[in-house]
Formats: sequence, structure tokens, C-alpha cells
Amino acid sequence: MIIRPRPSLFQLFYIMRGSVVPRILPQIFGVFAVSTMLVLLHEREPWLLPGYAGAPFALLGIALSIFLSFRNSACYERWWEARKLWGEFVFTSRQFARQTLVLEDGPDAEGTASRHRLLKLNIAFIQSMVVHLRGGEVGEKILSHLPEDVRTSYRASRNPPDAILRVMSGDLAGLLRQGRISDILYQTLDRSITSLGTMQAACERIRNTPVPFAYTLLLHRTAYLFCFLLPLGFVDAMGYATPVAAALVAYAFFGLDALSDELEEPFGLLPNDLPIAALADVIEINLREAMGETDLPPTPEPNHYVLM
Repeated sequence: MIIRPRPSLFQLFYIMRGSVVPRILPQIFGVFAVSTMLVLLHEREPWLLPGYAGAPFALLGIALSIFLSFRNSACYERWWEARKLWGEFVFTSRQFARQTLVLEDGPDAEGTASRHRLLKLNIAFIQSMVVHLRGGEVGEKILSHLPEDVRTSYRASRNPPDAILRVMSGDLAGLLRQGRISDILYQTLDRSITSLGTMQAACERIRNTPVPFAYTLLLHRTAYLFCFLLPLGFVDAMGYATPVAAALVAYAFFGLDALSDELEEPFGLLPNDLPIAALADVIEINLREAMGETDLPPTPEPNHYVLM
């Protein structure tokens, strides 16, 4: 995610980091080149390429802009829902750390060990969610918080985060059977674990259910056809300025399309995607501090204005 101060008016014209311009430069240059050839052909051989009325292109452009705005809104809604879910991950994990403080009231160290095990499992769950949503290999950041008796089942599971939640629920059930926690406390702690599972399922829904492909394909096709045919409708009115105008229109339409693609997959690795790895590190820092640790990693900071 891009995190930087609001740029000045002059900076707006040359900022590239976080912009979709690098992704759509080929399309813009393609539209400019095709427009230039069409203008030259029209000027030199008007009988071969006559001009056309611009009204149909204007109407098609209005319709296309409305459809693109609808898709952009739908994709932003997915991005914002994902951000709210990870905000809930932060809140629920901190709440779970506070709720488990009651386990340290015992006369021995067994309650403290049980609490630390639960919080380390919570950290491992959050860090495994990053790998689960983005893909990649299981690293030391996850394994260092997993107890030895959990690592085998974690590696064998097709849904590792859910496997960790099962272990956490099993630990709570064991504490209940041993009489170390009451029924009410068990329900309270289990409710937090259930919330983590609910948010995991919601993130999986966003990841596994993209915007309908037919809708995306229709907009892609229409945008390309419109931008490449646009010079035919304005070559008589604009002459040699037509390629510049067509390139600007291509920047607007292809830019909205590319931005929608980024927002549609909020858990990806593009600059405008969510910084779920940084959020997972923040949760780890909070829970390790709740366990009394002082040797904590630094708070994640943007690297060249990008926080991932």
C-alpha cells in the first residue's frame, strides 16, 4: 500500500511509484501510434479512410465510463472489506491477549505457559494467513511460534491457518476438562477464536471469488475497441491533435481498468494492495509485548513509500 504525503501539483505529473502508468504505457503508446497512422492516412488518402461523425463515439464513451466506474466501485468495495477484516484481526488478537491474562492467576507457572502457548499460536495463525492468502513458502517467522507437537500437522494440513485454530480450540478444551478455566471463561475465549475463523473464511471468500469474468471481459474488449477506433470519429475535427487526445482518453480508461485489477485482488503484492504482512508483524509485536517480551522487532515502515 502506498503511504506518502499528499504530492504537490507539480509532483502529480511525474510520480510513478504506486501509479498505474507503468502498467498501461504499452496500451497508451499503441493507441497513440494507431491514431497517428490513421490521421496520416486520412490526410493523404481521404477517399480510403473518410471521417465519421463523433456522436456515436461520444455516447459509447459515456456508457463505457459508467461501466468502468461500476467495476471500480465493486473492486474498491472488495479492497475496503479486506482492510476492515484485517483491522478486526488486529482487534481480536489484542482482545484475546487481554482475555487470557486470567490464566496467569494460578499459583504455579502452568497457567502462564498455557497463556504463552495460546498467544504464540495466535501469532503463528496471523503470520500463516499472509502465506495462505499470498502464497509462498512457510518461513521461520511462522515455525518459530509453533510448538514442536503442532508443526507436523501444520505442514500436512491443506488449510494451515485452520489447523492452528483447531489446536487453539483443543488447548482451551483441555484447560476446561482440567478445571483450570470455568465454562464462562471457556466460552469467552472460544468466541475470540471463532471470530478469527470467521474472518479467515471472509478473506478466503474475497480471494477465491473474483469479479465475474464475463463482466471483466466485456469491459476489456469495449475499452480496447473504443480507444483504437476513437480517432475515426474525431480526425476531421481535431486533425493532427487527434493522437494526443486519443492517448489521454486511453490513459483514463486503461488506467481505471488497471486500477480496478489491483483493487480486485487486495491480498496481492502490487503497490496498491493491502499491507497484510506489515499488519501481521504489528500483531506479532503486540502479542509478544503482552507476553512480557522486550526484545521486539521494529514497527514496519514503508520502503520507498510502499508498505507491504
